[in-house]
Amino acid sequence: MSSPADPASPPLFTGYQKAVIAMLAFLQFAVIIDFMLMAPLGALIMPALNATTAQFGTVVSAYAFAAGAAGFLAAGFADRFDRKRLLLFFYAGFILGTAWCGLARSFESLLAARIFTGLFGGVIGSVVLAIATDLFAPQQRGRVMGFIQTAFAASQILGIPIGIWLSTRWNWHVPFLTLAVLGLAAGVLIAVVMRPVDAHLQLRQERSPLAHLVHTLVEPRHALSFLAMLFLATGGFMLMPFSSAFTVYNLGIDLDHLPIIYLATGIAMIFVGPLVGKATDAYGRLNMFLVGTAIMTVMVLIYTSLEHSTLLVVSLINVVLFVGIFSRMIPFQTLMTQVPDTTHRGSFNAVAASLSQLAGGFASVIAGHIVLQGADGRLQHYDVAGYVVVATGLLVSVMMWRIDRRVRASAAGLPGEGALRPSGAAQ
Repeated sequence: MSSPADPASPPLFTGYQKAVIAMLAFLQFAVIIDFMLMAPLGALIMPALNATTAQFGTVVSAYAFAAGAAGFLAAGFADRFDRKRLLLFFYAGFILGTAWCGLARSFESLLAARIFTGLFGGVIGSVVLAIATDLFAPQQRGRVMGFIQTAFAASQILGIPIGIWLSTRWNWHVPFLTLAVLGLAAGVLIAVVMRPVDAHLQLRQERSPLAHLVHTLVEPRHALSFLAMLFLATGGFMLMPFSSAFTVYNLGIDLDHLPIIYLATGIAMIFVGPLVGKATDAYGRLNMFLVGTAIMTVMVLIYTSLEHSTLLVVSLINVVLFVGIFSRMIPFQTLMTQVPDTTHRGSFNAVAASLSQLAGGFASVIAGHIVLQGADGRLQHYDVAGYVVVATGLLVSVMMWRIDRRVRASAAGLPGEGALRPSGAAQ
């Protein structure tokens, strides 16, 4: 295990840095909500558009595939512009796509809207990570990632319930239109408040976007990181698609009580995320990742082998399981911020986001062949999917150890990252 990140107290955030964190977290929240809203609204969208389940499945997957393609397309250009301008460009497209979803009146229109939204929304997360890396010192990034990750928790306890309520109170168009209006207001705030993030433009750039993309892909120190991301995403998406069905049919939790589990988990993670971020900065990203992997391993084995249970027990297991998941994701993302050099941060994050999207889709397909549903609705072989998750988790732990060693060795022989401060960074 690595030693604590820094015996000294981590640097405090300035007022401007706190404002940036809040804006970046909202962007993540908006993108996650836009993606996650489709599934719970399916019961309303399908009859409204006379769409079959196969057509609706195509609409849901269209976003992921478009987002995956967009990352590779944008990677060559990701480091050639001011990151703030790049963020606003893709965010504007995302807002237009979200509004288009809210205005769609046919299956074809909604499908086109989801593809358009994915092309722009799929790049935002990578730009957010690049900005967070540029504006914050390595000793601060664990806390930054912790706060940004709370967007996932907030989407569960705020976004999805509110979106469902708006849909049942009016219609399924309203949540998307509401998100577009709120997103537009946030975009104006970002345009006014955020300073340029362009210090990387002062460094030498490669001649063509294609060369930049190829260099990002073949750079040896990137390869292991990309492989780790593939396995990390694969493990995560093995259980997620069937968790609700497993909870209802195998564990015996009433469908009406299912939101309580997500609510409890979301509330807990809003507090856990920042705490994990602080611990990552204080005790080291590898230490926290290994702790998170141990927690996740135990809870996955318990959860996937669980029989009929109570709402309280399932809620507690779910909360602890997500403590383990967050304790892996936050230090993992923190370490990934130190893998690429300054001139490749945008392209590295764009490729990583694409690989995660594609790996998630691939994992869902594999899980669909492993997990079967009986005539009584109960899922079979869900524990086998759990074993796959545990195996990939252990494999990623080994990769994390090697990546962490390489990053530390590189930092020991090169000037510290904090020496380069972009024009938008607070001193």
